[in-house]
Amino acid sequence: MRIHHLNCGSMTTLEATYDGPEPKAAVNHCLLVETDSDGLVLVETGLGLGNVRDPEGTLGADWVAMAGPTLDESETAVRQVERLGYDASDVRHIVVTHLDVDHSGGLPDFPDAAVHLLGAERDAALAEGADGRYRPAHWAHDPKWVAYDATPDERWFGFGAIPLKGLEADVKLVPLGGHTEGHTGVAVRDADRWLLHCGDAYYYHREMQDAKEPHPLMDAVQTMSQIHEDLRIGTQARLRELVRDHGDEVEVFSAHDPWELARYL
Repeated sequence: MRIHHLNCGSMTTLEATYDGPEPKAAVNHCLLVETDSDGLVLVETGLGLGNVRDPEGTLGADWVAMAGPTLDESETAVRQVERLGYDASDVRHIVVTHLDVDHSGGLPDFPDAAVHLLGAERDAALAEGADGRYRPAHWAHDPKWVAYDATPDERWFGFGAIPLKGLEADVKLVPLGGHTEGHTGVAVRDADRWLLHCGDAYYYHREMQDAKEPHPLMDAVQTMSQIHEDLRIGTQARLRELVRDHGDEVEVFSAHDPWELARYL
């Protein structure tokens, strides 16, 4: 199994903070997993072709003004899949942490893929109209939803975990509540270690350190978009414990931190 780390949509530039690294554009960190028996598995979709071609219509004018997306077609997941020598139809499974616009924009580019997520997230998104945080244009093609109850089937480093249906590859949903009604992490085994894509459970790598230092701009975004503040804060505390106690077995990263993505490029 081979794992590619992709940026599927650059956004506004983030200034360096504390003693930290140089400024970088915020990213949409996605994974493309080449499996032995399940085809390609895409974790998150970032921004898609429809967003590039009609940003205000598919993302919303307010979100575009706030996030400042670059809207570069070459950054879409489908174009990056093609550059690796595959077709969109080779992506047989998509796993999303949640359905905010910058995590689901690429869904229409892979209409035949099964889309794995928590049922609470799917239901919240489908129940909301075009004027809310979710964008119905991203599932107008009627995706092949594979929805899961949040009750975990097994334990994973102290967290509940849900194996994915129809996959032999070691990929699991790890519910990480607080950001949306059905927010989850996605764990992928990579040889002798695990990768945990934490979605928007946190936004900045220094939040996972003992000092718990958020990035000023990204912290404003995460507090503005949270559904359950206490649950989000508790999730972050548990993730810090995971890093402290199992950092040699599990690597965590979030969706938008460009310095985390740079570790893998």
